[in-house]
Amino acid sequence: MMVELDVGSRGLILVTGASGFLGAAIANTARAAGYPVRVLVRSTSPRTNIHRHDEVVVGDLRDRASMSAALRGVRYLVHAAADYRLWAPSPDDILRNNVDGTRTLMEEALRASVERIVYTSSVATIGLRAGESADETRPLSAEKAIGAYKKSKVMAERLVDDMVANAGLPAVIVNPSTPIGPRDVKPTPTGRIIVEAACGRMPGFVDTGLNLVHVDDAAAGHLAALHRGRIGERYILGGENVHLGVMLADIAQIVGRRPPRLRLPVAAIYPFALGAELWARWSGREPFATRDGLRMARQHMFYSDAKARRDLGYVSRPYREGIADAISWFRQAGYLQ
Repeated sequence: MMVELDVGSRGLILVTGASGFLGAAIANTARAAGYPVRVLVRSTSPRTNIHRHDEVVVGDLRDRASMSAALRGVRYLVHAAADYRLWAPSPDDILRNNVDGTRTLMEEALRASVERIVYTSSVATIGLRAGESADETRPLSAEKAIGAYKKSKVMAERLVDDMVANAGLPAVIVNPSTPIGPRDVKPTPTGRIIVEAACGRMPGFVDTGLNLVHVDDAAAGHLAALHRGRIGERYILGGENVHLGVMLADIAQIVGRRPPRLRLPVAAIYPFALGAELWARWSGREPFATRDGLRMARQHMFYSDAKARRDLGYVSRPYREGIADAISWFRQAGYLQ
């Protein structure tokens, strides 16, 4: 049964991951809609994206006591925090952060009688279709997921599914595609591509594709899911399906550079990715290219958000506006040299 919230009814909303890219956009959208916002951050999280009007609580997703404290008095929860790394020295860290952290938070949300939850999953949990745009009808199994990040998101989403079915967890699942836009402070893997391309440091590319969505549109989709989503359902929050070569050409046009022309076979980049991972183990810095990333790039990661548009009234702007906003923010923040 779909329950539509009274949009005139506001209650305290907790947003996890609000120091990050998507989480900050969700907090901003909720605040603009009139919700009092509480944000959960780790003690080591940057505060660049935290708004001065939001209540800040410090905690760790795997620390049950801090989750219980963060949820005190909360009516709604948006769980957007995630370990969004395509590579880590210890891949099990990604699994623990995304799966165990989600389990702890959802269990505490049940104990706190949170009225409604939006769980931020990912299109990484959806099986791709050759020559087609994938949708919510093709869940991916953990065994077929490439890399620790995708596997962790599949496992965490199945955990939420199970708690909805068997524990009465009042959760709606959203599956954002690849967000782009302002306030990408880390930056994300896609943000790093935008920065490198805007600086002229990407002379070539592989034949792959992404579904790109403005981060603020994905954030608005979370609020639409909170208001109108059906408990236990999942909704892709996407934008436009774009070939990587087209994306890089658009970045070049915006910054006034020549677009890269060299299209490389994925296999040719494997030695570079292996070397980048070995260097990362020594330096402690996340590699720009990874073997798991290249395995994913063998397919066009294209998706359809028709269900969210139909059921939630979800909308998104042209992806090029997200690219332009990202470049403008990266330039102002000093990322572009």
